Amino acid sequence: MAELEPLYTAEEMRAAEAGHDVDAMMQRAGAAVAEELMRRFPDARRIALHAGGGANGGDGRIAADILRAQGRELVDERPDVVIDALLGTGLKGAPREETSRLIEQFNGAGVPVLAVDIPSGVNASTGEVAGAAVRADVTVTMHGPKVGLAVAPGRFHAGEVAVADIGLEPAETEHRLVTPEILGAVPRRSRGDNKYTAGHVLVVGGSRGMTGAPALAARAAFRADVGYVTIAAPAESLPVLETLVLEAVKRPLEDVFEAAAKANALAVGPGLGREPGAKALVRRLVAEVELPAVVDADALFELEPGEWPAPRVLTPHEGELARLLGRESSEVAAHRLTSVQDAAERFHSLVVLKGEDSLVAAPGCGVLVCALGLPSLATAGTGDVLTGVTAAFLAKGMEPRQAAAAACAAQQLASHKALQRYGLVASDVVEALPSALAG
Repeated sequence: MAELEPLYTAEEMRAAEAGHDVDAMMQRAGAAVAEELMRRFPDARRIALHAGGGANGGDGRIAADILRAQGRELVDERPDVVIDALLGTGLKGAPREETSRLIEQFNGAGVPVLAVDIPSGVNASTGEVAGAAVRADVTVTMHGPKVGLAVAPGRFHAGEVAVADIGLEPAETEHRLVTPEILGAVPRRSRGDNKYTAGHVLVVGGSRGMTGAPALAARAAFRADVGYVTIAAPAESLPVLETLVLEAVKRPLEDVFEAAAKANALAVGPGLGREPGAKALVRRLVAEVELPAVVDADALFELEPGEWPAPRVLTPHEGELARLLGRESSEVAAHRLTSVQDAAERFHSLVVLKGEDSLVAAPGCGVLVCALGLPSLATAGTGDVLTGVTAAFLAKGMEPRQAAAAACAAQQLASHKALQRYGLVASDVVEALPSALAG
């Protein structure tokens, strides 16, 4: 498996299918749908098919014929499983009113739903949901995963995704899916390394009452295998930080530029606060320090684009990205893909929109989608962990886009390595990072 795998838009799928035998592809698709249904729901005898008039509906009808030949009954009422083959990948906007009523009807039927290629109502090219959309338990998608199956909110309608081989060759796509193999690109310490050559991260933050954020970022950087971490924080916070991160060097905030002269990468913002002095410091750091930097949390507040001397990786959640773009959070949540691309262009920088589907966008490039984690990551402090890991990979000399994608993968895979499935806290993720990096 490669570090990055294709994520197809509707247009890219049409290009991949061009020149191939349509009937043969539909037969393979229908057979794959029937096989997946029988495998996942072996006791289902009564099948309801909802099929539209296009190729998606044709796939569903072929599947239904195979299922009927296997002894299943096609019914209109009281089904054991519903097959959704209504709209397919060509949808733009909301379904028509009659189709929307039908979608809501079998969403509320209380039986499993298997979607063909994409849940009806989900935009295959963006993941956007403009109206009613099927809530599938499983989606059988043809040839390769679609963008809308990986990017929210569409991903939350897809259920488990099974990819069916319909006889096509892999194609180049604009957007790509990050795989665990990307961690193989992270530099490891060699026998000749010392604590300085293994990477030095400077974490800037930690105002009174918020020392936990830079502590998590610093500990995450260490667990991501750098050799040296310095924390620059307000003087009153240093005694607390001394107890939270034994291994890090602590410096008062007024020494931050001197500390930056010895570092390989910055992590700016965790727990920094939003006082005027903090905002002025952020502006100076991002404008003057010639090191790659992760800009997160409070450092994103009222941040404006600028001519920055080194790569900047902005790591907002939806609310922070909304403020950066002057939009509502709900708009960003509904249009995650276009929002993160807009931010990358506006700030001329790499932008990571955090979430279950973390999106890595760079100006002029397709988006990398990292969706390897568990829902347990939705807890306070995991963003600080991501900041520390990203800074660590930058300090090791990784190219920023690859570093950001690898950091997302490491943080998300750590959620699987942690012992806790319930009650996970950010410190658990930090301690699981070495296992995630080891594979």
